[in-house]
Amino acid sequence: MYNSHNPYRPIETAVLEVNTETPTIKTLKLKPKEPLEFETGQFIELTVPGVGEAPFTPSSKPLIKDTIEVSVMRVGKVTERIHELKKGETVGLRGPFGTGYPMDDFKGREVLVVGGGCGFAPLRSLMYEFFEHSGEFKSLFFRGGCKTPKDFLYKKEIEGWSQRDDLDVRLTVDEGDGEWKGNVGVVTTILDGIPMNHAEGIAIVCGPPVMMKFAIKKLQELGFKDTNLYLSMEKNMSCGLGKCGHCRIGTYYACKDGPVFRYDKIKSFPNIWD
Repeated sequence: MYNSHNPYRPIETAVLEVNTETPTIKTLKLKPKEPLEFETGQFIELTVPGVGEAPFTPSSKPLIKDTIEVSVMRVGKVTERIHELKKGETVGLRGPFGTGYPMDDFKGREVLVVGGGCGFAPLRSLMYEFFEHSGEFKSLFFRGGCKTPKDFLYKKEIEGWSQRDDLDVRLTVDEGDGEWKGNVGVVTTILDGIPMNHAEGIAIVCGPPVMMKFAIKKLQELGFKDTNLYLSMEKNMSCGLGKCGHCRIGTYYACKDGPVFRYDKIKSFPNIWD
């Protein structure tokens, strides 16, 4: 792992590209001075000198070690400055931190991935990992939703996903427009009728807390076991090292014990969706 002897030290990282995904989200392609290895689902801390730092889950392929991509929603001071970054500028990068998805546990299983809004960012990395090991899973389904068609990340890539023989894709929006031909409704409206054994299948959910809350409820109703439900709980993470306590979930810290959690491990704790 990168920089394990001193996780507090950011390494110098060049901004190679800045691409606009939606009105509020940009994807940055970064090149750290030191190679970075991460497991899909882990996160990094991005440091903007003189402004601060914030955690992000890489959205790029884990196999690529010389560059890394992060998709950033503009929500505050640090992310506002990140959105102003231009090609050639320099930032700092710490990580990777946390635990990723247990890919070996998914092999040979039917897998459903459910994404909402900004949750498409970490799921992009996960889907790359699934594609890299295509054939090692019994079947793979992707169901995703956003508020409007303009809010979808990676539009062209997902169009390419829909052409794959090893993936079943369906998308929805809360509000359609004149060009949208797909389903209109929240993401739970496209979870029925998926041809898989729910009692034995795996479901992975990532998105805004309210979306994850109702997606989990729907998946339980369909017959998924709590031990087969996985969540990405990127909850108020700050230091990334389990020191500040901002990301506490019951007896766990999202930054050290997560951000990927099996639902049965955290479901008894209060306010997990806050």
